[in-house]
Amino acid sequence: MAAKTHRTAAPPAVLTTRALNRATLDRQLLLRRSPMSAKDAVTHLVGLQAQNTKPPYFQLYARLADFDPGELSALMEAREVVRTVSLRSTLHTHTADDALTLVPLVRAPRDRELRNFRRGLEGVDLDRLAAVTEKFVEERPRPLGELREELLTHWPDADPLALSAAARCLLPLVQVTPRGLWGRSGQVALTTVEQWLGRSGGSAPALTLDDTVLRYLGAFGPASVMDFQSWAGLTRTKEVFERLRPGLLTFRDERGVELFDLPDAPRPDPETPAPPRFLPEFDNVLLGHADRTRVIPEVNKGRNGKGKQTYGSVLVDGFLDALWRVDREGGTAILTVQPLRKPSRAERTEIAEEAAGMLTVMTDATDHDIRFGTFVDFGD
Repeated sequence: MAAKTHRTAAPPAVLTTRALNRATLDRQLLLRRSPMSAKDAVTHLVGLQAQNTKPPYFQLYARLADFDPGELSALMEAREVVRTVSLRSTLHTHTADDALTLVPLVRAPRDRELRNFRRGLEGVDLDRLAAVTEKFVEERPRPLGELREELLTHWPDADPLALSAAARCLLPLVQVTPRGLWGRSGQVALTTVEQWLGRSGGSAPALTLDDTVLRYLGAFGPASVMDFQSWAGLTRTKEVFERLRPGLLTFRDERGVELFDLPDAPRPDPETPAPPRFLPEFDNVLLGHADRTRVIPEVNKGRNGKGKQTYGSVLVDGFLDALWRVDREGGTAILTVQPLRKPSRAERTEIAEEAAGMLTVMTDATDHDIRFGTFVDFGD
């Protein structure tokens, strides 16, 4: 009788860095501009990093066809999208539904941040602090300084910065308009998400951590467990991936790290052309993975800024390859591109064309001046 042979499963396919780059860019709407609406894009991308007020608009310009900044601004004014602290305990622009359901799921980074202020909160009852803050900011949106003054009346010996940071960590707060509106300015004023939206979390479609992982893969995959954790600011999520494993595909990167992906998600040919794209500081495509080499070459790691200053990034052939900034001289917008390697003549032409289009839509300047030069010294 012949001995039985045991079949072993074929090892997962290996995805090169370039293959991961093209897959991620496709899902990030950066291989070609998408016709989807601004609201649909904010949903698809699971929020836009909004540490500053203008980057969400530039993120959408780089991704959407015929984008008008007024579209996102109108959504903010209508309270269909809001600015709130979420992923990695940083400000993001989210849809109203995600502000109600996603933000509570990613609270762990805020809890960790709160522990950093424990010395300044000695003797402070955190439950009472949350209750005092909630009542105060729901009477009307409060500027940050006003909130600190109110909290100091209850805890005069506490550190003012620690008190306001604790309020931010304990409660889902939004920065209300006109802060964040296009072409307008306004100081930071805070109220609760539910007060601003006029509805509770139960009014939005339910969202679980499993759902969040699937949405992340749809916008950032293929990705590892550590990639997801880095994006969300969470830990110990491997069991979620294991629970989802039967419905996912698995790959390996060139370093042998296991990657998960949705079966029907796009994974384009690695040689698919990737046009130049101007990204603002803190774009999530640059922050959404533990291993960022799929977008940031190792040679350019840490070179999209210096010290505490972060600059805009230019993707050339899909990878971070230059920095950019805009200055104004009267009615002229001066955009300077600082290549991180010498671009070819064709690349310079494509970069300049993309820059001109961006300046036309995203500034009110009557004249544009596009230059290639150096504005940050890395000491090379």
